[in-house]
Amino acid sequence: MDQSSANVDIKKKQQEAPTPQNTPIFTAPINSSARPSVPVIEEDMETIQTPGYIQSLSPDVRRRVKGLKSIQKKHTALEVEFQKEILALEKKYLELYTPLYQKRAEFVSGKAEPTDVEVEEGVSEGEEEEEEEKEDEDDEKDAEKVEGIPEFWLTALKSHPQFADIITEKDEGALKHLVDIRLSYFDKPGFRLDFEFSPNDFFTNTTLTKTYYYQDEPGYGGDFVYDHAEGTKIEWKEGKDLSVTVETKKQRHKGTNKTRVVKKTVPAETFFSFFTPPVAPEEDAEEDEDEEEDIDEKLEIDYGLGEELKDNIIPRAVDWFTGKALQYQDNNDQYDDDFEYEDEDEDEDEDEDEDDDDDDNGVPAKDEKAPECKQQ
Repeated sequence: MDQSSANVDIKKKQQEAPTPQNTPIFTAPINSSARPSVPVIEEDMETIQTPGYIQSLSPDVRRRVKGLKSIQKKHTALEVEFQKEILALEKKYLELYTPLYQKRAEFVSGKAEPTDVEVEEGVSEGEEEEEEEKEDEDDEKDAEKVEGIPEFWLTALKSHPQFADIITEKDEGALKHLVDIRLSYFDKPGFRLDFEFSPNDFFTNTTLTKTYYYQDEPGYGGDFVYDHAEGTKIEWKEGKDLSVTVETKKQRHKGTNKTRVVKKTVPAETFFSFFTPPVAPEEDAEEDEDEEEDIDEKLEIDYGLGEELKDNIIPRAVDWFTGKALQYQDNNDQYDDDFEYEDEDEDEDEDEDEDDDDDDNGVPAKDEKAPECKQQ
């Protein structure tokens, strides 16, 4: 492989990895059981590594394998240091990003206005003509002054596919008051997300916090292993709790035939469940397989949402607000969108039909058009 090909491969891997630890979204390591312990064995492999395979090798070969294990341990130790340095680098650059995030928050809230130079720097080539065409419209709208950028974070979150799925119509009234989302680190591996809200009719909290913790021991390859998350208790105002729904039912007494109205509170789907993260069962707790898989899936989704906020939404909030970020996501998914995958059986059936229709010389049957040649 030449150097240019290697650079392309590295760049591709970096684009696909949502976290500095190369932790994939929604397939994050959740606990120590998620660490690979044995190689994946395909059914069509000629040689299957059985538990007694290593013991069946000659003493000289086994001795060399142990030597390889020694090298692997040293490699793993370096990987742990590598991940620690990445985390230190993340912290360093967060300090450099913070003044930019603070200025962004001021623009969004209306506490400050961008300078003419900043506005000019923010206009791309494709937008210049658009800006000129809208100057007249802007003059008419000057009379209606708007403070800051209304619904900035709500719009940004709704542009993100995963967050769009968990934001309900009821949530939007509260999320319109979301004025900033901030990221911070602490001494132990992990991170914290702070959601700042302006005064609203839904809850008294001014800041809702979500903290993600990692296990003390690194996982396979030196990666940090997600342990658990904690969220702020939301102080809902009376009758404004978005996490529950009140169902009203009529009950009729069998003896007196009188009816009464009974109100029952049931959980409701809401974005604000994000601040009440799922909890992994204790090791001694008995869980059936389906429940265990359900909890693992919820933990992975919750962790993935936190990583998306940390690595994509907070750093590029304006691109999610404008929808520009979706263009890059669409480009990544282009391969899957352009091709359809069919079962081999269906392809074989189609080939057989074509063979029946064609003659021995490969000439299309009568009234049948030759296949069109398309260039990709």
